[in-house]
Amino acid sequence: MVRVASIDRGLCNPRKCQLECVRFCPINRTGKKAVEVPQDVGKAVIYEDVCVGCGICVKKCPFQAIAVVNLPDELEKYVIHRYGRNAFKLYGLPVPQEGRVVGVIGRNGIGKTTAVRILAGEIVPNLGALNSSPSWDEALKFFRGSELYNYFSKLVNKKIRVVHKIQHVDAVRVYVRGFVREVLEKIDERGLLGELGKFLNLELVLDKKISTLSGGELQKVAITAALLRDADVYVFDEPASYLDVRERLRVSRAIRRYVPSGAYAIVVEHDLAVVDYIADLVSVVYGEPGVYGVYSKVYSVGSGINHFLGGYLPAENMRIRSEPVVFSAKPEQRVLELEHRQVYLTWPEMSKSLNGFTLSVNQGEIRVGEVVGVVGPNGIGKTTFARLIVGEIEPDVGYVPFRGLRISYKPQYIKGEEFPWEYVGEALDSISKEGIASSEWFAEEVVRKFKLHKLKEKKIKELSGGELQKFSIAIALARDAELYVLDEPSAFLDVDERLAVARAIRKIIEGRKTACLVIDHDIMLIDYISDRLIVFSGEPGARGLSIGPVDVRRGMNALLRELEVTFRRDVKTGRPRVNKPDSYLDRYLKSIGEYYYMKPAEDKES
Repeated sequence: MVRVASIDRGLCNPRKCQLECVRFCPINRTGKKAVEVPQDVGKAVIYEDVCVGCGICVKKCPFQAIAVVNLPDELEKYVIHRYGRNAFKLYGLPVPQEGRVVGVIGRNGIGKTTAVRILAGEIVPNLGALNSSPSWDEALKFFRGSELYNYFSKLVNKKIRVVHKIQHVDAVRVYVRGFVREVLEKIDERGLLGELGKFLNLELVLDKKISTLSGGELQKVAITAALLRDADVYVFDEPASYLDVRERLRVSRAIRRYVPSGAYAIVVEHDLAVVDYIADLVSVVYGEPGVYGVYSKVYSVGSGINHFLGGYLPAENMRIRSEPVVFSAKPEQRVLELEHRQVYLTWPEMSKSLNGFTLSVNQGEIRVGEVVGVVGPNGIGKTTFARLIVGEIEPDVGYVPFRGLRISYKPQYIKGEEFPWEYVGEALDSISKEGIASSEWFAEEVVRKFKLHKLKEKKIKELSGGELQKFSIAIALARDAELYVLDEPSAFLDVDERLAVARAIRKIIEGRKTACLVIDHDIMLIDYISDRLIVFSGEPGARGLSIGPVDVRRGMNALLRELEVTFRRDVKTGRPRVNKPDSYLDRYLKSIGEYYYMKPAEDKES
């Protein structure tokens, strides 16, 4: 076995602790040094060749800053990059395939962005050697005899050109100035701006300044900019973020259609339905976030996602999940079960006009222990509906239905300054004193699964997007409420975090016999969590109308019929999968008017 020790330097604070890691280390007590705090470093240092991996320092650290894992020593042959001593370690890379789209799936903080930056030539892999400067000559020697050698040989010799659509598109506002049309015209090397602009519905955006664009508009502009370049390698890091269901499928189609047929393409994404639609092949990255990441071999997209959800990679003989994720393939059962539950809350017909937009809400009801998903395009009134339900705004017609009811609301946009605490630890101590938050289950399944125990020393206003999202959801679920309303809980979260959120919501709603409304764009999450759906339709930015709650099958059919997209059920996992346009199943399901459900059967996509 080989030890990999990771120390989060943002959390490690020797000035505020009793140096427990040094004092309690059994190797240190024998006179050797496995861990110390050098004065010139100011942070703890673990010597992995001396450490025996007992884990005592991990448990004793008051800031949860240390992680030590034991890995098979044969993995050391595949070390690609390490950021420094006691820092993240990357094993292996996804293998690009000429003329095919390779999807990359895995948790946050596990090396996906690092890998694509290496494949883009932005990082020179150091092969784990920290005492010398990394060089491409050494890297090419390392990859000789492998599939990656030809790729890197062409990359180093500048025989291929790479275009990289970055993960954080917000940075575009900082580095790019001017109007969208001017910027895109300058980089339109393939003469596709007119065609792509229509395909991605960018006409209304072209005359805006880059600095004024919303997150979704920025995302589409960044994807367009990448596709306009004449390149040999196209890298798309999280192309679905900020986009609704309609736009996710639209950009997925654009990538499939406009990436040149002989080019390499790599897509990193958390929305598995999008990966399933875009990719031909998939590579799973597993490991411990912030500690190490290992890339699997390349699988066919269907098998790779199923192995990821099932938790076992057969080619590597590696279990990566304790329990498989299985989706309900029998929506009719949900309907029958709900019919026997009593009505919990009802709301009247309502309408509201805001800034030229008009929302009409039909009368509805929610039952005891029910989770209702809310779906529809951006700008169609879903958040306005949530604000009406929680009493944040008054309807023009109708009345606020739940005035005086205890409602826990997690809004779409969160600011750290809005919470009454300064540090995460203060908040966790405060909520743990009563209710479900005081239970061992909440501490294990919410606080620990969301990794909030590692953030106790962090200021809430300094949390990253994903950290703030998980913190906000935990606070919302900890409240003793009669109705929970969560707006876009999947934003910034990886697949495992989304599933942890979904399980926590279901457990709390069923246990407390309350109800929950979940607004989200991730169809797989909505399918996994929802008993029924409210579907919003209309004209984004102008008018919106709610339908439901209706059963999931009817709701998804209503949504997907507008999008002209069909889904099927996977044979092994029951997960929803997007059918390729004009494939056999796509044509068949449209002919019978079933856009979402079908009994799991052998895959006839090809």
